Amino acid sequence: MAFTGKATYGAGADLPELIEDVSDIIGIISPHETPLLDHLGDPRHSARGTVHEWIEDALLANTGQINQTIFNPDPETETDITVDDGSVFQVGDLVRPGETSEIMLVTSVTANDLVVVRSYGGTTNATLADDMALLIVGNAALEGADAADARFTSRVRRQNYTQIFSSTIEVSGSMQAARAHGVSDELDYQKQERLRELLRDLENTVINGVAADTDPQGSSSIRRTMNGVLHSIQSNVFQPGVGEIPPGDGPGGGRLNEAVLNAALREIWERSSGSVDTIVVNGAQKRRINSFASAARAYAPEDERFRDLVSIYESDFGVARVILSRWVPSDTVILLDSARVEVMPMAARQFGFKPLAATGDAIRGQVVGEYTLEFRNEQAHGVVNALSTV
Repeated sequence: MAFTGKATYGAGADLPELIEDVSDIIGIISPHETPLLDHLGDPRHSARGTVHEWIEDALLANTGQINQTIFNPDPETETDITVDDGSVFQVGDLVRPGETSEIMLVTSVTANDLVVVRSYGGTTNATLADDMALLIVGNAALEGADAADARFTSRVRRQNYTQIFSSTIEVSGSMQAARAHGVSDELDYQKQERLRELLRDLENTVINGVAADTDPQGSSSIRRTMNGVLHSIQSNVFQPGVGEIPPGDGPGGGRLNEAVLNAALREIWERSSGSVDTIVVNGAQKRRINSFASAARAYAPEDERFRDLVSIYESDFGVARVILSRWVPSDTVILLDSARVEVMPMAARQFGFKPLAATGDAIRGQVVGEYTLEFRNEQAHGVVNALSTV
């Protein structure tokens, strides 16, 4: 569904739309398409204030990490373990260290110190190490025991800010009355042109926008700006050859390949319940994604058409549509769960034309709209950057 700038439900839905009707005589070469906005479609509701908020929650963590470099007597038999955060664990937890087959039983939790039974159930002892992950398989309660202390998570309020997009129009009385090739009404033509520009800027801001560090709500003297997708993603930021992401192709291992993309998708899948269904790229990385299928592509002698295009990428971690947007940095791939992303207007502030008082022989007005990005659960999204563009 194409992006119209309105909320599906909400105040202002009955305001007149701006209809674009440009004669074929006039051609526009400047880029003005908005593929990401068209893919996301219209939001379900409008923002109600210049600071737009939403609520997020998370389940209790079931993974921890060892924070210990010295083991006494040795890493295979150590029963006193220090972890980063002891509040993750409770007595009775069955814990698996790393990717090993050993299961340990937690018998005591004091601050960040655990006491465990090693090789529980006859499993094979693992070699513990600093920063090793500890996966809580489950908790075993005692029959007839008193209830344990309640544990819970706290809901968190997230926010973004609305940003005003505006462009002024002024058409002289003579220009409005005169006949022009390809234009039946100069004022309407200028409305269409300015609207295209503002929609282009909105898509660019949704991707690259940044809110101010101080006084982000703005004032009559401070401009209010919104955080875009790239600035909102903090948890899942990946680079080829760093951490769990393998090197890419080419000199320096920086070129995007399937191994890099799948590793990033896997990391997001392991850290969240999000389902990446949208991959947003610039031209350079779109060509790299297209090349994934090159080695497996075959043609018969009678084929007259060469097809080198990947529009949908299907992996073990989801089916994603590949969106080509010229506003994504050329070294970056954005991975989104589009169900958690909405670009919304403030109520009754979707793009529209507002006439201004005439001060002479001219018609004046402005095309204006106020929008924000609701980017829920940033851990469900990701970005791969520092990629080679050649």
